[in-house]
Formats: sequence, C-alpha cells, structure tokens
Amino acid sequence: MTTPFGTILDVPGIGVGHHQRTGSGWLTGTTVVTARAGATPGVDVRGGGPGTRETDALHPTNLVQSVHAVTLTGGSAFGLAAADGVMSVLEDRRLGFPIAGGVVPVVPAAVIFDLGRGGVFSRRPDAGFGARAAKTALAGRRSPHWGAVGAGTGARAGGLQGGVGTASKLVDIGDATFAVGALAVVNSVGSVIDPDTGLPWERAGLRVKRPTAEQRRDIVQAATSAAPSLNTTIGVVATSALLDKALASKFASVAHDGLARAIRPAHGLTDGDTIFSLATGDTALPEDPGELIGALNSLFQAGADAFAAACTHAIVAAEAVGDAAAWSDLVNR
Repeated sequence: MTTPFGTILDVPGIGVGHHQRTGSGWLTGTTVVTARAGATPGVDVRGGGPGTRETDALHPTNLVQSVHAVTLTGGSAFGLAAADGVMSVLEDRRLGFPIAGGVVPVVPAAVIFDLGRGGVFSRRPDAGFGARAAKTALAGRRSPHWGAVGAGTGARAGGLQGGVGTASKLVDIGDATFAVGALAVVNSVGSVIDPDTGLPWERAGLRVKRPTAEQRRDIVQAATSAAPSLNTTIGVVATSALLDKALASKFASVAHDGLARAIRPAHGLTDGDTIFSLATGDTALPEDPGELIGALNSLFQAGADAFAAACTHAIVAAEAVGDAAAWSDLVNR
C-alpha cells in the first residue's frame, strides 16, 4: 500500500529503520527516525498517559539545538531502553552533542503500550532493538516497510491491527519548495474508522477500497469490539525548512490537529499521544515578517495534513500479525 503523498523519506536527510520480533511470545518492535546531518527538534505531548524520554531537552529555552535520531517503540516504559541502543550507534559514528572530547547523543523517545500482546509480558524492546533499527535508518534504505512493522508490530487501533504509516507533501512558497513528511505509530483507543461507512475518517487523498455492506459490518464490529486498554499514538513530523526550536515545537503542536482528525477520540487519559518534529534547515523561510507568517501557516497545515494521512496509512497498510483483524484483510477478502 502506498500513499500518493509519498513518505517521510521525501524530506532530504531523513532515514527510517525498523526492528521487530513476532512469535514465541513476542509481538513488538522499534522504529527509529534519523537525521544524519542533525535537525532542530521540537515536541508536543498531548495524551494523559505518556511514556517519553529527553522531551525536556527539546524545550526552546534549553541547551540542545540539534538531534540526530528519534526513537519510537513498543514496550511501554520498559521500551525506553531501546533508545540506549540508538545512542550507542550514534556515538560510534560521532553523531551527538560534542563535549569533553567525545559526543553525547540526545535521543528523544516515546513508547506505545503493547505489553503482553504476543503472549509474554516480559518480551519487549531493549537496546538491541534500537541499535538494529538505527543502523537500518542510517544505511539510507529508500523503501522501508509500512504497516505492522517496527513500533507498530503490536499496535492496535480500536480493535483493529495498528501499525506504522507515513505521508509527505511539498509546499511551494515563493521561489522555494519545502518538503514536509510525517510518520505515525497508531496504537489508539479511538478508532480510525467511521462506523457509518467502514472507511477511514480521514482518507486525505489515500486511494482505499470501499467495503461492501457485509465487509463494512465486519470492519465496524472488529473496530469497536476491543475492551478499552492502555494506548498511544506517537510519531514524527519533519521538514526541510529552517526553523528554530520554538517554531519546531509549534510545528509538532499543529500536527496534533491531523492526529485528532484521523483518530476519534484522541488525547485521552489512557493515551500517551506524542509528536516530535525535526527541521533539517535545508531551505530558509522568507525574511519579510508578513510573508514569514503565511509561510509558517502553510508549513504547519501541511504537517497536520501529512500526519492525518500517515495515521490512516498505518491502518490501511497493516496486515494482521497477531489476534487482531486488519482493515486490509477484511476489505480485500
């Protein structure tokens, strides 16, 4: 399944890597988004039950101005250990904050709750998951898999199989073209599916098959059958624009509008909804204040649109890997 908006890899310098395990009690994984040359970071945490790491470092008033990777992972709070492996890989490549003759990689991270979904509560991502995903991302592979992979392996969206989705848009501002991309890991207590149609709430240009009446009934039943559980949607928006940390955080904040369009309800007490942002700084914004405001609004809107499409893509691209039905399996049977 592809999106007509492309992928987050359409933002130059951005890489994506996954590592996951399934079977024998495993159903979890890790996804790493890298910016090999560094990127200005931001973050906005909206959910009532977040599991995060290094979010304080991204505050505009704090020291760190650039990061090289973001870790998105299963395993709930235990899964934050995956970021240790990402740090090790970055240190080996001397990517990080230079200090005392070495580097300290700052690796923001967020988790979803998928504990026990493979059958064994203690089988969750560790540093090895993060290291493997980081090496893949830094290798520059242009065609990573999407759907029930990486951090989305054990994900659920309502009662449906969740996953990892992506999208991108190009924004023309004056003589310059800016790339905007999004990656979402959808593990939501809310539904991506409209119960009246069996279609995603936010199709955002995605070409999806319209279900028959029988398929719609089965999709809606599956999407609403799961008991409420601990959930979370996490992700990254990236752009080639030159932003400072305050504007990068605003970019992440507006991307939550796309999340809320695609997933209903969102930002609940059992959600840990968190969106990071990465601005690679390849293209400068207009200097005129009036033009700058319009340019920023266009970029932020594109980020929200791309994140909405990425959330939908995560569900329609996923194939079942556990005991939850997948939207694609139900509509294509």
